[in-house]
Amino acid sequence: MSRMRTRLVVVNVLVVTMMIGLAVRLWQVQVVRGKEFVSAAAETRTRAVVVPAVRGQILDAAGDALVRNRTTLVVSVDRTLLTRMPDGGQGALRKLGEVLGRPAKLLEKRIRSCGPGVTRPCWPGSPYQPIPIDQEVSTREALQILERQEEFPGVTAEVMAVREYPHGKSGAQLVGYLQPVTQEELEKRDGLKAAFSGVDLVGRDGLESVYDEELRGRPGLRRVQVDRLGKAIGVEQQVAPVSGDTLITSIDSRVQNVVEQALDGAMKRAPKADGAAGVVLDARTGRVVALASAPGYNPAIWTGGISEKEYQDLLSEKAGKPLVSRAIKGEFAPGSTFKVSSVSAMLRSGYPLNGHYGCPGSYMVGDRPFNNFRGIGLGTLTLHTALVKSCDTIFYKASYEQWLRDGGLHPKKPPRQPFENTARGFGFGKPTGIDLPGESAGRIPDRDWKKDLWGQTSAENCKRSRTGYPEVKSASRAAFLKRLAYENCVEGFLLRAGDAANFSIGQGDVLVTPLQLAGAYAALVGDGKLRSPRVAWALVRPDGTLVKRIDPPVTGKLPITEKERAYIKNALSQVASDGTAAGAFSGFPMDKVHIGGKTGTAEVWGKEDTSWFASFAPTDKPRFVVVVMVSQGGMGGQTAAPAVREIYEGIYGIKRPPALPDGRPASKLPMIARDGTVTR
Repeated sequence: MSRMRTRLVVVNVLVVTMMIGLAVRLWQVQVVRGKEFVSAAAETRTRAVVVPAVRGQILDAAGDALVRNRTTLVVSVDRTLLTRMPDGGQGALRKLGEVLGRPAKLLEKRIRSCGPGVTRPCWPGSPYQPIPIDQEVSTREALQILERQEEFPGVTAEVMAVREYPHGKSGAQLVGYLQPVTQEELEKRDGLKAAFSGVDLVGRDGLESVYDEELRGRPGLRRVQVDRLGKAIGVEQQVAPVSGDTLITSIDSRVQNVVEQALDGAMKRAPKADGAAGVVLDARTGRVVALASAPGYNPAIWTGGISEKEYQDLLSEKAGKPLVSRAIKGEFAPGSTFKVSSVSAMLRSGYPLNGHYGCPGSYMVGDRPFNNFRGIGLGTLTLHTALVKSCDTIFYKASYEQWLRDGGLHPKKPPRQPFENTARGFGFGKPTGIDLPGESAGRIPDRDWKKDLWGQTSAENCKRSRTGYPEVKSASRAAFLKRLAYENCVEGFLLRAGDAANFSIGQGDVLVTPLQLAGAYAALVGDGKLRSPRVAWALVRPDGTLVKRIDPPVTGKLPITEKERAYIKNALSQVASDGTAAGAFSGFPMDKVHIGGKTGTAEVWGKEDTSWFASFAPTDKPRFVVVVMVSQGGMGGQTAAPAVREIYEGIYGIKRPPALPDGRPASKLPMIARDGTVTR
């Protein structure tokens, strides 16, 4: 009996202990950690859906869309959810492929991360965001996915805005393109992470990159109640997205198309041409009216994913690297277009503005003859005629004399270097600061540059001076290179007399970009002020409210007087009618629009010459500066100048409808109404 009582006592104690423990646990759950578990329970019932903002449009100066949006049904896959499934999501991808009419293997490739050794298609963005795999699905396909959500875990079908390019390849390098943001970028850029919706794209080049933050807008948020299968059963909270700003540019799409066509024609006329660039600036403001590079490409290639072959073609030397803008990134010897700087250097060095100078067929620079074009002497000339007829030997002589004045091979400290310093005063040797990414600086090779280059290359040159160039098939060429390597090994740090002579006519180691040359000519024929060109004109809200006006800043002033500028401009005004470009402009109605400018023909070893023409019009009150460069295009008067003529014919409507009926760049912003419609 006592044994039974003992057992009952033990059982009662156990029961009481368990009840106390349960009570303590309930108190913990409901009181101590109640809020935590309520929040956790709520999270299992709701899903936060980020609503991407509509990206702002990019318009030209007349309000015509360079880049706009169109709505489409997009199917996206959450790879994180798929990989958590027992079969790794293979079954869901197989069913999805059946709905979309695409092989499951292709869908697998689209959602894998890009990386070393991974060929496209692949996903270059963050693996923790929804991955778009089809941006052109039909309503029927989308409904099949949405109505059978249990068969497609992690798969969504939503109406989204995608980029559209109405002008095709015209201005492709200018506007840029979009790509998914990478996880590394999100981690490095806190501001981007805060503003990024998880499905937005970011600008990778051009205007899309520079004005990405303004164009992207702010994403919205929608908290959706879901059942255990993930189906939406209600909306708990909703914050509307804020659309991105509209970017209005100073580009005129009509002029842009004219320039693109002129470059294509120039490359066809020069069989060995491998690239070209064209720049049109407003001579008074420094705004960019057109900026083109050939070969080009259609930026729509990025929409919906790009194949490995398409991607490699954009970077291919054989295809001409169409992804690269030669207008701002290409560096080329400018040839005689550079003489406007050399004339200015002569004037700064004390040579008389109205003096007379001999133009022999050849001039001895040290112990080496430097020839005029085809060795033809032109007698005694003024600086005016030297520019019109493009005499070289006048500039060889002046530059050589200034080199000697600086001490020659044993320079004074500090050397004056008037030709080099004047070139910098024209904006050469540094980026213009245009609102586009990746601009090149060009090169002004002075004595310091020569010394730095020697420090970087002397070891290789000294090695080659001993081993030679056995890989070069031409014996004479190999012998020349070996001798040159020896000279550069021993005294490569010296700026030689020949370097100075070549500099004066824009040859040797001098490099400029087409945009730099256009900026220098705009300052020369304008008010003498250097400006940092701008493509963007204003940022405007979708309802027309002005957010910000973007003006080209003044960055410097040409190192010559107004009288000297007028003298040079007057000389250039005769080049197209009586000088080296007269053949290209034969029959052009100069009485209607008088064109001024300067041809340039720059020699490139082993290749055809680089063809240049830098111009302005009308000569009395310039409104436009137009520069064309054709790599391997031959003589400036034969290839680049005819292309410039085509551009002016298009702008002013000579033998065709005018691109600009009033013959002037736009001076007023297009008006955007509250409903988003655009008017002038």
